[in-house]
Amino acid sequence: MYGKLGEVLRGELDALRAQGLYKEERVLEGPQGAEVTVGGRKVLNFCANNYLGLASDPRVTEAARRTLAEWGYGLSSVRFICGTTSLHKLLERELSAFLGTEDTILYAACFDANGGIFEPLLDKDSAIITDQLNHASIIDGVRLAKAQRLIYQHADMNSLEEQLKSAQAAPFRLIVTDGVFSMDGDLVKLPEICDLAEKYGALVMVDDSHATGFVGQTGRGTAERFGCLGRVDIVTTTLGKALGGALGGCTSGRAEIIEWLRQKSRPYLFSNSLPMMICGAALEVLRILREDTGPLRQLERNQQRLRAGLRELGFDVDPGEHPIIPVHFRRHQDDAIMAQGMAKDLLQEGIYCIGFSFPVVPRGQARIRLQASAAHTDAHVDRCLEAFAAVGRRRGAI
Repeated sequence: MYGKLGEVLRGELDALRAQGLYKEERVLEGPQGAEVTVGGRKVLNFCANNYLGLASDPRVTEAARRTLAEWGYGLSSVRFICGTTSLHKLLERELSAFLGTEDTILYAACFDANGGIFEPLLDKDSAIITDQLNHASIIDGVRLAKAQRLIYQHADMNSLEEQLKSAQAAPFRLIVTDGVFSMDGDLVKLPEICDLAEKYGALVMVDDSHATGFVGQTGRGTAERFGCLGRVDIVTTTLGKALGGALGGCTSGRAEIIEWLRQKSRPYLFSNSLPMMICGAALEVLRILREDTGPLRQLERNQQRLRAGLRELGFDVDPGEHPIIPVHFRRHQDDAIMAQGMAKDLLQEGIYCIGFSFPVVPRGQARIRLQASAAHTDAHVDRCLEAFAAVGRRRGAI
């Protein structure tokens, strides 16, 4: 039987390659950072979620090493059996304090946090109102719930209000949105969403994975950025981006919601505890953020210089304030092939970045998603712009 399936899969894979949609995996040969080693050569990395440059920071790696020596490699258990340590509880308290919430529950990843919240919290009589462009983990999590599912047009408050009106018969209504939408780097309209939630009696949930640690004056995320601390009921986020870049996620919010998830959330109940060395490293990251917001300012400077420089060169780059900077190829008929070809040539110029195309983004919206880091220097940004200029002219992108 597999012979037939294998033949179909080989054909589909060949079709992906021909359309420029096949996702190659480049192999790093050393630690994550502003510079990485690929194919035996050093290149500048402009596509990592390493926003604060802490993935290989000596203070963070030393905290992980120290915790590994003290606590061991793993617990071989889920939390409610014999997998909860005082370190897990400490990290949950520190995350709650940082995010300005009542309590926090840890998961192996934010994908699990989003996959484990809707089904236990909302029954078939409830309603989930979700942004059209929410992350795949939210989409999958919502699908697991029996609740009514309503989709509003991306960032369209009139569309959201219409869906809220149509859901008024539901005893519980939850608005769920990304805090930062990962393909475009646009920020949620959080004050307007909170206003509508209060008007129509709904809860608000924000996935702040691309905001926690660096968006807002002290890095507390979109709620801080928009003055909405205390107005958001549930925050899901990750330790795998700005907060050290390893693994792990959490759900943070109202105390009773978190307590209920400890009793009912399947990814929490049936997955091993987060390794303690990740907990120790994350605690060190939170300590660094409390004591020094300098990396936040450097990150802001880098994204502004990179975004402005690309626009001056003639690339199709939207205005914005987030270190996610998508370079679009909407003017080109073969946009996916252009994005993939640009990324391939840029690597030869010493710039590591990736072309995104369908199904990661809609057809006709292929782009290279650049991501600035606080670890980048002015020279790094200048080198990236020089490479984009050379490859863009050669490829006819500008």
